Amino acid sequence: MFDFIMKFNKLIPELSVTNFEKSIQFYTVIIGFKIEYKREESKFAMISFQDVQLMIEEINDNWVTGKLEHPFGRGINLQIEVDKIKPILTNLKNNHYPLFIKLEENWYRKGNELLGNKEFLVQDPDGYLLRFSENLGSKPL
Repeated sequence: MFDFIMKFNKLIPELSVTNFEKSIQFYTVIIGFKIEYKREESKFAMISFQDVQLMIEEINDNWVTGKLEHPFGRGINLQIEVDKIKPILTNLKNNHYPLFIKLEENWYRKGNELLGNKEFLVQDPDGYLLRFSENLGSKPL
């Protein structure tokens, strides 16, 4: 029984994965997500990291809309804003996990100001592109 009531985000991506245990290892041990709950019989887990929620499920016949080929998630990256980016980078490095795009500082225009982020991109075991971002605040143009 749960001793808390979890608030579900209004949008929660569910990622189809080829190897549930490998994905759980990547997301929990290397990145730092925690398992909110899982259904072993379905090879499914609801995971969270700070205010981010994801669901992962090993590929089955329920959601297939076309042929899945590595890398999965082509054409999309999932931006994940975190409080501190350095611990994630350290874990990736310690686990010899390659980055897709190295850490950069970027400033994006929004109206008459610039919004700053430290960010990098990494692909999960199935090729989903994850963009981890730490807020650097804003400044006028």
